[in-house]
Amino acid sequence: MQYRELGTAANQTKVSAVSLGCMGMSEFYGAGDDAESVATIHAALDAGVNFLDTADMYGPYTNEKLVGEAIRERRSDAFLATKFGIQRDPNDATLRGINGKPEYVKSACEASLKRLGVEQIDLYYQHRVDADTPIEDTVGAMAELVQQGKVKYLGLSEAGPDTIRRAHKVHPIAALQTEYSLWTRDPEDNGNLDVCRELGIAFVAYSPLGRGFLTGAIKRFEDLEADDYRRHSPRFQGENFQKNLDLVAQLTEIAHEKGVTASQLALAWVLSQSKSGANVIPLFGTKKRKYLAENLVAVSVTLTPEDHARINAVAPAGAAAGLRYPAAFMGSVNR
Repeated sequence: MQYRELGTAANQTKVSAVSLGCMGMSEFYGAGDDAESVATIHAALDAGVNFLDTADMYGPYTNEKLVGEAIRERRSDAFLATKFGIQRDPNDATLRGINGKPEYVKSACEASLKRLGVEQIDLYYQHRVDADTPIEDTVGAMAELVQQGKVKYLGLSEAGPDTIRRAHKVHPIAALQTEYSLWTRDPEDNGNLDVCRELGIAFVAYSPLGRGFLTGAIKRFEDLEADDYRRHSPRFQGENFQKNLDLVAQLTEIAHEKGVTASQLALAWVLSQSKSGANVIPLFGTKKRKYLAENLVAVSVTLTPEDHARINAVAPAGAAAGLRYPAAFMGSVNR
């Protein structure tokens, strides 16, 4: 396994070059299998993947409990990241609110520590920026958690460059988590990658496989289970589905000519962006060991300048059809 640096020069640690997202083990991507999910987490740790990602809203709450149980006897092997800030209505889990108020930050942390069964969270993210609470207030409360030893590093998710700069002045931000892949290349143009390079912030790229679409495994809308949230994603619907399927077919052709799978090509492309001066860490989700093993091969895949040229010709910025989230959710990203 390769490793990347995370944190400031005075307080750095090394995390695996890829991060395992655990969200789908509990929700959103159809039925799960807790035993296989725990086995997948253990297999990741055995392979040197120490960077695990969860959040309080996944489940809700159940994913933190699952991850906590999986690492209970292996706490020292895991760099544990979780998130706060998205609140779900207890009577309707599809309804969401965003809360960055200082008092909520502290109570959310206490609850996550209990569910995870740990004394310290390695990386604590604000899941979404609260437009009604100054980022200085939110990060100030997060910084108090660091001072108390409850959290080691601070992160933001889906925050814009100005917000990141303001937050970083209050307390060093160690990581920014934002969607980035061959069909979501917004961070190249919106300033997020640039500010991470400038401030030495690790860039954690979630959904590097386009929520599974870039794997080539999804051929029909009907392949998605009835409770799979991707059925509500614009990129998986109507004409967008077929256009994106055609895009993946071209990427798959490049992958096969190179002797790798479409998943491995997509992950290798994200990994290769670290050479541009930012520590880019793809965060892929899987709940099965077989897909974990396939994805980890990407760490050893090298893309040549010719490969990059072909990939960029097929999947330039803006190539994917449709919004990356339903319109109602887009207001909470890229602030």
